[in-house]
Amino acid sequence: MIPVRLIATGKAVPSQSVTSDSLDRQLGHPPGYTLRKSGVVSRFVAAPGESQSQLGAAALLDALKNAGLQPSDVDLLIGACGVPEQALPNTACFIALHAGLPPGTPAFDINASCLSFMAALRVAASMLADGGYRRIAIVSADLASRGVDWSEPESSMIFGDGAAAVIVERGDGKAGIVACKMATYPEGRRYCEIRGGGTERNPRNGSEPGDYLFHMDGKAVFRLAVKVMPAFLDQLMAESGAGLDRIDVVVPHQASPLGLAHAARILDVPDAKIIKIFETHGNQVAASLPSALHEAVITGRAVPGQRLLMMGTAAGLTIGGMILDL
Repeated sequence: MIPVRLIATGKAVPSQSVTSDSLDRQLGHPPGYTLRKSGVVSRFVAAPGESQSQLGAAALLDALKNAGLQPSDVDLLIGACGVPEQALPNTACFIALHAGLPPGTPAFDINASCLSFMAALRVAASMLADGGYRRIAIVSADLASRGVDWSEPESSMIFGDGAAAVIVERGDGKAGIVACKMATYPEGRRYCEIRGGGTERNPRNGSEPGDYLFHMDGKAVFRLAVKVMPAFLDQLMAESGAGLDRIDVVVPHQASPLGLAHAARILDVPDAKIIKIFETHGNQVAASLPSALHEAVITGRAVPGQRLLMMGTAAGLTIGGMILDL
């Protein structure tokens, strides 16, 4: 076990809640179309004046409040966003500014698309275990609405904006990461992508407006995930030294109704154990996992002494799983 203790979670959402009914009217679809296609009743969408880092800072301040801490009590901030606020510098430094962290507080980003939070938590646990830091904040914030391509009904209607944060300390040997595994299959690298904004496609090297919008082949993602996930989960559970019957709560990435249904099917655990916020939040990219974790914590479904499974898929194509003793 890698000792790490989760001491608080926090969450923030934009000011606007957009229903599927209102999207039907906005986009000229017949009543019920968006809900039927997306499975989302409502999602939060940032107004033009709301920024990603401001939302992330609000989530961090919420977590600090829930822990009874001040910004000065954070020794390190890790930004774990699926898409950055801008190419340079990192999004974490903007979050640190808006959250009022003292100047000099180290801040950097970790990016693993929708699994950025899981990757950041694994790194944070190692940094705490070696004694370099006492208390680390991880913040995931994404404004998926800024990259939606409304000509792609398959993907555009499932996304929502949001942010979530956790604060962790070194564990005492009772709490920590029991097992963690990530696997990337580059054959799926084109299944979920935003082509523009890097060194390959940009105004100087040549790009088109559509390169800066999100594109997804959901069927291809699902086929590859279905193919590799069962063996992956077997290996993760073997690493943990226990079976799925030992898991008390499952926190999946809120990718899509199909993805959540498949996760429930292959895990074969009672539905009550699975945290689902997709209908009221949509897919919030990297903020999805910590938002669902926050839901588990504030509803009393994830408490000290329990074992939690976090799992999901991300662009790349990457799959990941983490088993935590709380």
